[in-house]
Amino acid sequence: MARVVVDVMLKPEILDPQGQAVQRALPRLGFEGIADVRQGKRFELEVEGPVDDAALARINEIAETFLANTVIEDFTVTVEEEK
Repeated sequence: MARVVVDVMLKPEILDPQGQAVQRALPRLGFEGIADVRQGKRFELEVEGPVDDAALARINEIAETFLANTVIEDFTVTVEEEK
């Protein structure tokens, strides 16, 4: 088994109100020096069998059609570890 991680983030040109709220709150909580915050989503997929080109293509299809709204979000797929 392997774990494949799909990270989904808003595209840079899309406003991120949740990230902005966190950024504004940080100085009030004593955390200085943070210039920007962007909020995203992380999906961890446990894959049966080897993570070959076919498996990665299938995971990219899952990410593109189900996990991310590609109009406003980008995603990356990373093989994290083999079990």
